[in-house]
Amino acid sequence: MAGACALLSLPAGTALGADDDAIKPAVPTIYLDLRTIYAQVPAGSLAFGFGRPTLFNTQTLATSGGVAFPAGLPAAKSLNMDFPLTVDVTESVSLYAGVSGSSTNFGNAGFSSFQITSWNIGFQADLYEQNGGTFPTVTLQSTITQSIPNGPLGTTSFNNILEFGYALDSDETRGFLSGFQYTRTDVDSALGRINPNTIAYVGGYYQRPNNWKFTGRVGVQSFEGAQLLNLASIQPFAQPIVRLDLDRMDDNDNRLFGITAEIMWVPNPAYQLTFRTPLYAVKN
Repeated sequence: MAGACALLSLPAGTALGADDDAIKPAVPTIYLDLRTIYAQVPAGSLAFGFGRPTLFNTQTLATSGGVAFPAGLPAAKSLNMDFPLTVDVTESVSLYAGVSGSSTNFGNAGFSSFQITSWNIGFQADLYEQNGGTFPTVTLQSTITQSIPNGPLGTTSFNNILEFGYALDSDETRGFLSGFQYTRTDVDSALGRINPNTIAYVGGYYQRPNNWKFTGRVGVQSFEGAQLLNLASIQPFAQPIVRLDLDRMDDNDNRLFGITAEIMWVPNPAYQLTFRTPLYAVKN
C-alpha cells in the first residue's frame, strides 16, 4: 500500500431503485490517481506503512542497486510519485495499474536523479455492503508491486488489506473502521531476505456537509525483520503506526484533493506526507 502504499476511502452507498439500469453511466469513472510522497526514514530501517508498498522496501532497494553501505542502511529521504491509472468499474469495484518513480537521498549524499523504480497492478472491491444493515461493509484491496530494475536486490511485493467499515448513518458520512494489512516482499535473489509485515488497526471517519472528509487510523505494525547483502540485520519490531487523511470530495464522492500524514515507529519514527491530486478523464 507503495504507499501506499494508499487505502482508498470507502465509497458512500446508495439505495438501488428499479430504474437504476436506465441511469447507469455508459463509461466508468477513469482517472490518474496522481500521488506525490515525501518521506524520511531513520538509519537501519525499512518502512512499509499503510496502503500499497512504497518507499523503503521495493523502491529504495531498487534505487540502491546493491550499493554497499559498510555502516548499515543509512537514514534516507525520498520524493516519490505514483501514477496508477484507475478505473472505477462499479461503485464497489476499482482496478488500477501504473508505475512509481523516486528520487532518494541516503545520508547526506544529496538526492539522486528521478527515475522509475517500480510498477504495480491491483484492485479494490467491496465484498459486502452494509447499506443500512447490521453488518459492516467489507473491503478487500490487493496489490502486486515489482521493482525496476530487477537487479541483485530487486523485489516483488504482495500487499493485501481487509477493512471493515461500519457506518453510523444512512448517508455513510460518519462511522468506524478496523482492518488488517499483510505485506510479503520477495527478494529476487538469494542475496537478501525480507520477512512479512503485518498491521492491525482501528479508526473512524467523518464527512462534513461541505464534503470535506477526515479519516483517522491507529494501529500496531509488526515487522519480522530482514537481512540484506552486507548490511546489518534489520531486527523485528512491533510498534505503533498512525495515519490521518483529509480529503475534499464532490457530491458523488469522487476525490478532488487529498492529503495524508503518516507516522510509523520502525522502531524510531519515520514520516510520510502524501498529496493526492486525481486527474479525471471520465467522472461520474
